[in-house]
Amino acid sequence: MIIRTVMFSAAAAALIAGGFVAAATADTADSTKTAEARMIDRDGNSVGTVTLRQTHHGTLLHARLHGLPPGVRAFHIHETGLCEPPDFASAEGHYNPTGDKHGFLAEEGMHAGDMPNIHIPESGELEIEVLAHMVDLDDNLFDADGSSIVIHEGADDYKTDPAGAAGPRIACGVIER
Repeated sequence: MIIRTVMFSAAAAALIAGGFVAAATADTADSTKTAEARMIDRDGNSVGTVTLRQTHHGTLLHARLHGLPPGVRAFHIHETGLCEPPDFASAEGHYNPTGDKHGFLAEEGMHAGDMPNIHIPESGELEIEVLAHMVDLDDNLFDADGSSIVIHEGADDYKTDPAGAAGPRIACGVIER
């Protein structure tokens, strides 16, 4: 009986290990879908990049930022891929293909482009990763007018529709494949 249990455990371990190999292979293939947003400030100066990578659970954003004012800032994906300084109004509203209300605290939704606030230290440099679980690097994101990443002057309150009372936009980057 013990030998059978050990043999079953070894067989189960082999099946599980095989599943992990298959999952790892699928993740590797899926992660080839990438995009990048080159972030600029109101004066058109580079303030970093955001690299986007497709995963099975949404899109992983890796932001490397510099030269931004310290403080808590809203960080969103916007519906239009146009970043015209100084106000970046050209990026229009949040990426929201399902038409939901804004904010993590809203019962009626959250926008697909809603992400957690970022906390920029005194140095103005920040490197973070955020998973946007409702965003895919697909034709919705890369529609005729594209999409962008926007950083706002203030914090997102996570409830005020349509933009979290985050204030003016201080940085923007068009998402490009």
